[in-house]
This record gives sequence, C-alpha cells and structure tokens, in this order.
Amino acid sequence: MSRTKKVAAAVEAAEKEITKATKAVETNVEKAVEKVAKAPAKKKVAPKKTAPKKPEQPAEAKVNFFVEFGGVQVSADDVIANVKASYGKDAKEISVYLKPEESKAYYVADGEESEMDVFFC
Repeated sequence: MSRTKKVAAAVEAAEKEITKATKAVETNVEKAVEKVAKAPAKKKVAPKKTAPKKPEQPAEAKVNFFVEFGGVQVSADDVIANVKASYGKDAKEISVYLKPEESKAYYVADGEESEMDVFFC
C-alpha cells in the first residue's frame, strides 16, 4: 500500500470515529433534554422574611433619689406616689416642689395646684 492510501485509510477511520462520537453525544443530549422536559417544574421558594433587628438600647440606670432634712430622709419615689394618691385621679403631667423646711410638697397636677404634708422619718 502506498503512503497516500495509508493516509486516506487513516483519515477515513478517523472520520468514522468522529461520526460515531458525534452520534453518541447527540443521543446523550436528546436524552437529557427529554428528562428536563418531563421533570416537574420546581416551585421557587421565596426567602423567609425576618423582622429587622432593633438596635439594642443600653439599659437605663435605676436611680434612687432621697431628700434629707434634719437628719431624716424621705424617698422621692415615696413623695411622688403620695402626690398621685393625694390628687386622686390619673394625671397627664405632675410637677412637684418639695420644701423640707416646711415639711410640705407643693404640686401642680394637670394645671391644678395643691399641697400635701411630707413626713421625714
């Protein structure tokens, strides 16, 4: 066999292999397309909604406030509680003026002025 015939035979064999490989790839592609077409459509899942995080606020310090006069003391919280009780109804705004030398608390609750005794114990 001449060299040209050998090259032509090799080229022909290579073309047959290429054709065979191409048909195999086409078959695999067709099968994959059929699988995708037959597969049920997947539902899109929406991302879970989460509430935005609130920034943490620092805890407010608890304050204990006392007024001392003549060696005895009274808590400001007690004075405020007694003013509210003395007023007798819920008030939107209360201002308290404490005069220890008179043992009195003068207050204005919702625009009404009044006074009460404060006992230093």
